Amino acid sequence: MAKRQWSDLSERTRRWIVISAIVEGLLKIVALVDLARRPAAGVRGRTWVWATVVTLANSAGVVPVAYLLFGRRRGR
Repeated sequence: MAKRQWSDLSERTRRWIVISAIVEGLLKIVALVDLARRPAAGVRGRTWVWATVVTLANSAGVVPVAYLLFGRRRGR
């Protein structure tokens, strides 16, 4: 079975791949900037664990969104 190359993909498929990569990259940047600015008491769990998972996991944006929704403590 031959591997598919970038040039074998349709224009639409290539466009979706690029858009999803950009969106995931932006979500990771937002999550990492928030982690850097937020005090450790404002994070559920360990900051270094969140930073590692957000950075290394190829998650289609799921991990950064999970951090933004569930990993931060709400201010009172």
